[in-house]
Amino acid sequence: MKFHFKALLASALLAGCNNGSAPVSDVLEPISWTIADTVLFPADRSLARPEDGVFLEDGRLIVADLRHGLIELAPDGTFRPFGNFQAAGFSSEPGPDQGGPNGVHLSDDGKYIFVADVFSGKIYRTDIASETTEVVFRHKATVNTAMSDSTGAIWFTQSTDGIGEERMFAAVDKPMGDGALYRLAPNADGTYASEPELLVEGLDFANGFYLDEANRKLYLSETIGNRVLAFDLDVAKGSVSGRRVLAEIPTPDNMRLADDGSLWVASPLANRVYALDPDTGESRVVFDAQTEKGAELLVDWNERGETGEDRLGLIGPDLQGEMPGLLTGIIVDGENRPIFISGLGNALIRLKR
Repeated sequence: MKFHFKALLASALLAGCNNGSAPVSDVLEPISWTIADTVLFPADRSLARPEDGVFLEDGRLIVADLRHGLIELAPDGTFRPFGNFQAAGFSSEPGPDQGGPNGVHLSDDGKYIFVADVFSGKIYRTDIASETTEVVFRHKATVNTAMSDSTGAIWFTQSTDGIGEERMFAAVDKPMGDGALYRLAPNADGTYASEPELLVEGLDFANGFYLDEANRKLYLSETIGNRVLAFDLDVAKGSVSGRRVLAEIPTPDNMRLADDGSLWVASPLANRVYALDPDTGESRVVFDAQTEKGAELLVDWNERGETGEDRLGLIGPDLQGEMPGLLTGIIVDGENRPIFISGLGNALIRLKR
């Protein structure tokens, strides 16, 4: 399956569709927010690669930070390091040991924050109450996102079978088919198994995912495959089954369940956030920062992918438009809290409710 990007460009929605099917823009609701409906946060652009983040139960906002691992962002835009990552061996210095905090998720019981390090392969667990951090596992390859379930097990995605920033971007440039989903079983003493169990393999850059235990589903972004996958989830057995394509959208990244039960998925190269119906896969754009030039570059990206040409050079200011960096995620939690768009730049984007 592949995208009809030129037809979708004409419809100005660029949402994926199967060969021969009608673009989703023909049947879905209009865009909810554009870049004009947002506020840069913080205004001084003082962040460093805020790729993902979470709200704590008390309303505090915690986001990934290339210098400190995690930071706590105050309402006035000031921040402080959170979790003392340096004591856990986190390094912000350029080199083979440099950290790349990526996916950020709360534990099922709300006591911990799990941070996946996409450069080093480490999975960090931060105790929220004590603000201490430990490495609970170091994978042999990149770890993009890590989440815990109600049994205490950790699930995580491997984007590519290698370590470091260079390898990661090589897997973004061309499909490698070495992405995977793993599960790390918990031990009775609070530690974890020495080796994870491989659940799904052969993915083209496995990225963000979401465990929906209430509905017994797991959703996963296959970024370079341009699709969101869905699985039947059995947490007790630690297994997934019934793999299927839920939706085809450009370069899906981090994802979250929104207040209305829809699955929000960030698309870096479309510069948009899509809302998917988790049952049907029907999609609509809920945030749009795409420019006309960005839409053209997305078409070029897809065409170069089909011919095997290098395409990393297409990622730059023209693609991201007015965004402070490449769009990668959504921070959403409840009707009474603001919604933020996260990314690889120097600030978040706050949507006006």
